[in-house]
Amino acid sequence: MRQVILGGGLSAVSSAYFLQDREDIDEVIILEKDDAPGGLCRSIKKDVYTYDIGPHILFSKDKEMLSLMLEMLEEKNDLRRSNQIIYKGRYVQYPFENDLSKLPKEDLNYCVTNFLHNPYEDYRADNMLQFFLKTFGEGITYTYLRPYNEKIWKYDPSFMDTQMVDRIPKPTHEEIMRSASGETVDGYVHQLYFSYPSEGGIEAVVQGFIRKLNGKCSIRCNQEITSVKKKGGKFEILSNGETIEAERLMSTIPVQELAKIYSVPQGIQRRVDSLRYNSIMIAFVKTKKDLSGDNFAFMNPEKDIIFHRISKMDFLGEKYKSDSAAYMVEVTYRKGDYTDSLSDEVLKEKIADGLMKIGFVEEKGDAEFINITRHQYAYVIYDLDHKENMEHIREYFKEQGVVLNGRFGNFEYWNMDRVIRESKERADQL
Repeated sequence: MRQVILGGGLSAVSSAYFLQDREDIDEVIILEKDDAPGGLCRSIKKDVYTYDIGPHILFSKDKEMLSLMLEMLEEKNDLRRSNQIIYKGRYVQYPFENDLSKLPKEDLNYCVTNFLHNPYEDYRADNMLQFFLKTFGEGITYTYLRPYNEKIWKYDPSFMDTQMVDRIPKPTHEEIMRSASGETVDGYVHQLYFSYPSEGGIEAVVQGFIRKLNGKCSIRCNQEITSVKKKGGKFEILSNGETIEAERLMSTIPVQELAKIYSVPQGIQRRVDSLRYNSIMIAFVKTKKDLSGDNFAFMNPEKDIIFHRISKMDFLGEKYKSDSAAYMVEVTYRKGDYTDSLSDEVLKEKIADGLMKIGFVEEKGDAEFINITRHQYAYVIYDLDHKENMEHIREYFKEQGVVLNGRFGNFEYWNMDRVIRESKERADQL
């Protein structure tokens, strides 16, 4: 039996890894449109630098999947998280609610008072904004959580559901008072220690899976898939003018792209068209001096700074160090919005302005731009219609015998561990 997988990212190669041991499968073919596999887990190599499409780190509460990811690496660095929120020129250790004493006095009082005396605490939370108000109160919500989330999602959180946030723990009164009194409380402890490939960027995980594929599996790159049809219990995939037949089909490509090549009913197409997502622009910037300290990621909620997060590659190990400091800068956008319309030169100007405002460069000319890349599919947006839309879309493709997997294949905001877990479960269920 032949299994074809559309797309060649982490979900595809990990699925092939689990499927190859099934006795009922004779062949696994991965079809990837780009010139190399990896998808969102590809690492970009430019000059002497290697960096990712946004920061990827290896941690998980799922110990089995974490162990498997680390097993794929030839060598790793073990690191302790040091992430900062830059708020009004001050460093507040992430997560925000655990380092409140760093805030200006007025903002500190606003956050603490509205947490301790929270009129929203007993209400049901049906959207992201309601969840923030219920869990943290007005102060923390409007000081940091709402502006930061509006910046990254380019979406009002009152029109997003709670799937992204309902796993966030509610701090106790004691923890908030300790945070306010000057004791920095470590939060999200399962993320506190993490690993990262010693070299090669996060793509090293993907390459590790590929090395473990046996002779049943093949990866074909530069594949332009123009149609997928189901005939007589088999799938016919037209790629680069060649028809490939398969008894089983898994799609890890964005469900929007799958709908273009698979003739779906109008009702399903309308639901696909209603799915919301953000694209991302990644700028790799080297600065003249290292002015950011021994930290990895920096979140910024301020509206007049174009980027929401920057990550310092030098933090990740010797093979990523520069002679000063080098950063991945993230800017989210959607097709047709203001940011999408900006040229690379205007983006560079705005990023340099932001680096000046947060004190990472002394002069705008101290920011040297190594590379800028844009990636259409980056962040799944859990708007209020997401769950219902995806239930109908999944049910349709399930009836067709098409397995959906991956962040955009299944249209879920999954981290790497969850993607691999889903790959294992899908392989077991086939």
